[in-house]
Amino acid sequence: MDKTEFLERARRFSQPFRIEDGNGFQLKDHDPDDTLDLDKKAKDRAQEALTMGVKMLADFQDLLYAQDRWALLLIFQAMDAAGKDGTIKHVMSGVNPQGCQVSSFKAPSSVELDHDFLWRANNALPERGRIGIFNRSYYEETLVVRVHPEMLARQTLPPERLTKDIWKERFRDIRNYEEYLSNNGIIIRKFFLNVSKQEQRKRFLARLDRPEKNWKFSANDIKERAFWDDYMEAYNETIRHTASRHAPWYVVPADNKWFTRIAVAAAIIETLDSLHLHYPEVSPEARAQLETARALLEKE
Repeated sequence: MDKTEFLERARRFSQPFRIEDGNGFQLKDHDPDDTLDLDKKAKDRAQEALTMGVKMLADFQDLLYAQDRWALLLIFQAMDAAGKDGTIKHVMSGVNPQGCQVSSFKAPSSVELDHDFLWRANNALPERGRIGIFNRSYYEETLVVRVHPEMLARQTLPPERLTKDIWKERFRDIRNYEEYLSNNGIIIRKFFLNVSKQEQRKRFLARLDRPEKNWKFSANDIKERAFWDDYMEAYNETIRHTASRHAPWYVVPADNKWFTRIAVAAAIIETLDSLHLHYPEVSPEARAQLETARALLEKE
């Protein structure tokens, strides 16, 4: 398969899940078990495609680093056990570590709580030429905090800022922030790994059954599972109010890990291809210096 054909296939795997306009968005319309026209027997072919995608992604990343004009920010949000860590690991396995950075956002520290909610994310943004990955992000503010509004009290906001419009205000803040980043050459792609409640249960049980996976399980996972419907509504509202052309969401089916990884890789490859990356051109003066260096080396 040549590059042109592969890129066309990448678009076919990514476009059905891309949300640029949240008007009318309904999460319930997106099937977590969707694999497009691939049946589950296609896993071997899917792995071959992923291998090729990882290689192509590495080539694009080299161009991104060399050109040093754009940065790429990949945001991953999901319920527990949806496969964020595994997706990041497999999709980014071929990327040069020098050109990539991963930031995982846990519960905010006391220092972070004394700043605005975008502060800690802003400090972790990738510089030009690099790929930044947020494993969870500032969207926790419209997800976890919205499901557990008592967390707002820990932010010590002025009481007059805690109004009934706070979520609308934060959606607006995020939209403006992402537009600002886009205007400054940071390309944003956001992935919601859409796992079903039934598949989450299956994966939780697998973690309990396998000793080497026990460390990944927390009693808090079960507590949060009880808020499933609240989280689905929070995701629904978040995607509806923050999807845009310059910072689209991809609602990726996550019940089949092999398909999730293909869809995410396809979206990243398509994005990097759209930047028309190329190696920097060498000026005539610099080229003359290169020829001088060659001549000196050949005389040794």
